[in-house]
Amino acid sequence: MASIQLEHVTKSYDAAQPVVRDMNLAIADGELLVLVGPSGCGKSTVLRLVAGLETPTAGRVFIGGEDMTAVPPQHRDVAMVFQSYALYPHMTVRQNLGFGLRMRGVPAGDASSAVEKTADMLGIRALLDRRPAQLSGGQRQRVALGRALARHARAYLLDEPLSNLDPLLRVDTRSELALLHRQLAATMVYVTHDQEEAMTLGSRIAVMRDGMVEQVGLPLDVYRQPANRFVASFIGTPRVNLFACSCEQSSGALSLASSVLIRPLVLPGFDGQLPQQIEAGFRPQDAELCAAEDAHVIGAVVLIEPLGPATLLHLRADGASEGSLRVVVPADAVVRHGEQVGFRIRLDRLHLFDAAGHRLVEPPRPGAGPAKMAPEHR
Repeated sequence: MASIQLEHVTKSYDAAQPVVRDMNLAIADGELLVLVGPSGCGKSTVLRLVAGLETPTAGRVFIGGEDMTAVPPQHRDVAMVFQSYALYPHMTVRQNLGFGLRMRGVPAGDASSAVEKTADMLGIRALLDRRPAQLSGGQRQRVALGRALARHARAYLLDEPLSNLDPLLRVDTRSELALLHRQLAATMVYVTHDQEEAMTLGSRIAVMRDGMVEQVGLPLDVYRQPANRFVASFIGTPRVNLFACSCEQSSGALSLASSVLIRPLVLPGFDGQLPQQIEAGFRPQDAELCAAEDAHVIGAVVLIEPLGPATLLHLRADGASEGSLRVVVPADAVVRHGEQVGFRIRLDRLHLFDAAGHRLVEPPRPGAGPAKMAPEHR
């Protein structure tokens, strides 16, 4: 296995609109890093740059500490799994799994052993003599994955490999892939636009937008401490609630007022200077129903979405960035359409952003010292 490093990598097809912009990214040996972001953000291009299928306009790509920028793909010893299964329809599963090994000149006996070992690992030994047309979508995906794994490459690059599966099979295959990575301790770079997939699979996740990495970190760190408004909005389901606030600071406390709020949010033990106008956010799970006299927000229920273990409420709230607020409540909560309900926001889970969308402050945690300004934006 091998580490992967991108140093100031830029890729442009049109000089006015780079697809990847001055990217610096380090992926440790044995790590499963997930590149996540909206369609068109450049994440698949990053995979192709690592694989050698694209050449950087500027910058360098290292694999295992070696500069591979000008090395052709066949000499990089990386394996790639594409969104489309790309199986040879006239070959059996056994032949598909062993194709890459044969192309690399692996002796027949060693190749056969590697194919059978990979088939056992993926639970597809019974399928070895079938052709792709005789397989289900999930089985084809296992074969495509197995063809890459059978090579024992230095790194594996997976470009949205589960996107063609139905939702239940996708969840099952995702779990199998996570267990497989743990078993192999292989270096993997996984591309997806599904933030839930990123959160559950990645050792770390890198959130991309417009060809740039907005934040890299452990999944829960990115979820709990988003570097900016975009990351807060993109990571997390249901989406974060955002609303404009005015700030007042006095005696070490921060008071936030908004048309969304029926009373100010007061953060005690605050240490730092903020702009007068900011944007606040909280996740739908970080609020709870309460009596009107204790509420931070009161709104009319405009939509109720039962989710099974919980229920998602949409509340009409003047001043909210999207016109409504979302709150997750217990599944047995009795709430009706049009009803006015109140809820409190967890202040230790509040997110604050400046006009440019950069994170401003870490809210005080229970038992912790004064709140601190967030690190300076890159």
